[in-house]
Amino acid sequence: MSDKTIGAIEWRDLTVGDAEGVRDFYQEVVGWKTSPVSMGDYDDYNVNLPESGDTIAGICHASGPNKDIPPVWLMYVRVADIKQSVKHTLSLGGKVLSGPSSFGDDDMFVIQDPAGAVLGLVGLRT
Repeated sequence: MSDKTIGAIEWRDLTVGDAEGVRDFYQEVVGWKTSPVSMGDYDDYNVNLPESGDTIAGICHASGPNKDIPPVWLMYVRVADIKQSVKHTLSLGGKVLSGPSSFGDDDMFVIQDPAGAVLGLVGLRT
């Protein structure tokens, strides 16, 4: 995650029960390449563009901090104040599905809006 612009989409993830099978599916259907990312007891996968090798997304197992995330392509959006955004989520009828999880100096949460749509939030840990 490199763009620190408030409101910017910084990352995309897919969390599923069978990360290897879904990884193989997208490698065949889209032509993406992947590289393993150790999560300790298992690997998740970076999704890389076939020509440049640039990492553009992740495919993750629905376990550990991701165990409550539904199988959906999920965007993570930079917010100005992660704690305040989580408070607003709850006060406006949304839910927190997971988090916080740490990524460098940032905390990440997965929220669900009142309509049921899911979004990731990322913000500087305070």
